[in-house]
Amino acid sequence: MKLRGIDSLDLSGKKVLVRVDFNVPFKGGKVTDTTRIAAHKETIDALLAQGALVTLVSHFGRPKGKVVPELSLGQIRADVEKIYGVPVRFVADCVGPEVAKAVSSQKAGEVLLLENSRFHPEEEKNDPAFSALMAKPFDAFVMDAFSAAHRANSSTVGVGDSLPSAAGFLLQKEIDALSVVRDEPVPPYVVVLGGAKVADKIAVIERMIEKADSLLIGGGMAFTFLAEKGLNVGRSLYDAEHADFARSMLARAKERGVRVLLPVDVVEAHAIEEPETARVVPAEEISSDCMGLDIGPRTEKLFAEAIKGARTVLWNGPMGVFESEAFASGTKAVANALAEATRTGTFTVVGGGDSASAAKKFGVGSLVSHLSTGGGASLEFCEGKDLPAVVPLLKR
Repeated sequence: MKLRGIDSLDLSGKKVLVRVDFNVPFKGGKVTDTTRIAAHKETIDALLAQGALVTLVSHFGRPKGKVVPELSLGQIRADVEKIYGVPVRFVADCVGPEVAKAVSSQKAGEVLLLENSRFHPEEEKNDPAFSALMAKPFDAFVMDAFSAAHRANSSTVGVGDSLPSAAGFLLQKEIDALSVVRDEPVPPYVVVLGGAKVADKIAVIERMIEKADSLLIGGGMAFTFLAEKGLNVGRSLYDAEHADFARSMLARAKERGVRVLLPVDVVEAHAIEEPETARVVPAEEISSDCMGLDIGPRTEKLFAEAIKGARTVLWNGPMGVFESEAFASGTKAVANALAEATRTGTFTVVGGGDSASAAKKFGVGSLVSHLSTGGGASLEFCEGKDLPAVVPLLKR
């Protein structure tokens, strides 16, 4: 899936609005993870090298259409300036006279950073008048925020209705990598799914069961499948509403010859807040007063062996409550298995959100083929959905 790139536009001396994703972790007045800022550097560098006058727009948190000082992007200006290595000037709005004035006085090599686009309620409504106002000071638009590409907002879609538009390098890289695992994986293809809810993964499972050779299911969602195989899952997460889907998916996998691996042992405990009660038990011996909170060591080895034998791997969703040390071993084992598989030539993709956070936590973020910056966007793309901000950029 090829998109119109920035090389399709003559941007020398042009005023270019770039949609980035600076919705970064922020605590104690500091950015705690600059990954998302750094991810756009290749695009920004290329635009500046072309002689473009670059302005950045992004959302930050969920201010719900109101000005919330704690969610001002002015707080991260210094981080952006340090990472990009160029002067960055903050503008205290994303539309209107203040933006127009800043753009008209912008110096070559200087980058402008606009205020949080979600301070305006019209942004998330993709209001046409607001979109046109946002686009007015600019000559071109570059969409580079893959993680926001599933949102039809003014800053992701609407401005492109008024301006010549192109995809940035990050957006194209995401589409390239995710297209492989969605549309043309090299077999054997292993899909590793985790997370809490079956409902969150239904569309991905339905898509991948037609492509994958093996499905490895862990996390809280695994217990619905285990229950449908007749096991007692105690107080573990159980999605009764989607139990029929789990049953039909297992039947569909058997019909297609897709191997489905479920946990053969788990780490159970009375509660997440009581890690001292954690112990490993066979999957068929989960205690009635306990909940499964991670896959066990035998399952870790089973999953690692399956990943080792793959040529393509997609991982989306942790194997347990990896934020707690007592329930992190399974997710860490999968992360390490992906890193090792990548080293030996397997094409590996880690979906965004919790999976990406886990990969970074366990030091393998740079050791896989592709670490997605988009949680919801990568999930929807893998489901086969059209992303609103991507469709207008497709090469015709």
